[in-house]
Amino acid sequence: MNKTDKIYIAGHLGMVGSAIHRNLLSKGFSNFVLRSLDELDLIRQTDVEAFFEKEKPDYVFLAAAKVGGIIANSTYRAQFIYENLMIQNNIIHSAYKNNVKKLLFLGSSCIYPKNAPQPMKEEYLLTAPLEETNEPYAIAKIAGIKMTENYYRQYGCNFISVMPTNLYGPNDNYDLEKSHVLPALIRKFHLGKCLENSDWTSIRTDLNKRPIESISGQNSKEEITQTLIKYGITPSPPASCLLPYVSLWGTGEIYREFLHVDDMADACIHIMENVSADTLYKDLNQTHINIGTGIDSTIRELAETIKTVVGFTGEIQTDPTKPDGPKRKQLNVSLLNQLNWTPKIELTKGINSVYQNYKNTQTLQTNNC
Repeated sequence: MNKTDKIYIAGHLGMVGSAIHRNLLSKGFSNFVLRSLDELDLIRQTDVEAFFEKEKPDYVFLAAAKVGGIIANSTYRAQFIYENLMIQNNIIHSAYKNNVKKLLFLGSSCIYPKNAPQPMKEEYLLTAPLEETNEPYAIAKIAGIKMTENYYRQYGCNFISVMPTNLYGPNDNYDLEKSHVLPALIRKFHLGKCLENSDWTSIRTDLNKRPIESISGQNSKEEITQTLIKYGITPSPPASCLLPYVSLWGTGEIYREFLHVDDMADACIHIMENVSADTLYKDLNQTHINIGTGIDSTIRELAETIKTVVGFTGEIQTDPTKPDGPKRKQLNVSLLNQLNWTPKIELTKGINSVYQNYKNTQTLQTNNC
C-alpha cells in the first residue's frame, strides 16, 4: 500500500476497525473513505454497490460484523447468520466489481470444529462439526473465507482472509447481555468493587453510560441491585460477614486465548502489505491466516487476573448450570510467525490498560453531565 492509496475500513467505529484505523494513521496513511452505519447500511446491496461505484477504494479492510458473546450467539442466531452473510457478500462482490486492489476479510476462531485438535491449525477448517452455540456466526464467517478464496480462483482477485483469536481493547462492547467474556468480566468486577465500597455514585454513572435491560442510574437502589444480581454481581447480605461475589458462566475451566486489538491491527496491516493471494493460496496452500498469541488460560485464571487488576476483594463463583462452549480454542500461529509477525502486548498489561481506559470513560461521562 502507498500512503496516498484510498483505503476503506468497513466497521471503522467498532473495536477492530478503529484499531486498524489508528494503526494506519500512525504509519502515515491519510486517504480514508469511512462511513458510519447511519451513513451506509452494509446489509443493503444497492447502497453498498452505489458506495463502491462512487468511491472506488484501492484497499478494503472488512472488519464490519455483528458480533457477541455466548449469550448473544445463542439468542440472536438468525440475525447473526443473516446480517454477517449480507455484509460480507455485499462488500466482497462490490470490491470485485470495482477492481479493488486488495481486500482483507476478518473472521473469528469459532470457524474451527468444536473438537478440533489443539492448537488449531488453518487446515482444520471444515474437518468436523462446529460448536452449536455459535454455529450460525461461524457458518457466515466460513462463507466469507470461501468467498475470498474463490473470488481469487475464478476472478484472480487479491482477496485474503485472517482469523483472529478472542480480542479485547479500546471501544469494546461492555453490554452484559451481548459482550464477550473479557469485557463482561471487567465491567462485572468494576461494579462489584463499587458495591464493596458502597460507591453508588460510580454505579449510577456506569449504568447511565451503559444501561442494563433499561435499568439506568436513575432507577432505585433496589432495582439496580436486583439487575446486578441477575448478571452475577452479588453484594454482601446486610449484617453479614460474607464477601460480595462475581459469578462466571460455566465451570471456569475452559481455556481461551486473548489478543489485544492493537496487536491484531498491526498483524492485519503487516499481512495486507506483505502477503498476496498468490502467496496464500498457492505458495502456502492455505485458505486463511490465524492471528493470535498461541497462549491460552482458563476463564477462572482470566477472572483472577481481572479481579486483581480491578482491585475487587470479594469472591469468584462459577455457575456450571450455564454453558461453557468448547473446552479449548487455542490457535496455532506458526504460519503467522513464519510471516515475521509476533504480538507485543502481554495479557495482564493489556487488561490493565483497558481497565484504565474504561474508568477514564466513566470519569469523562461524569464530567460532561
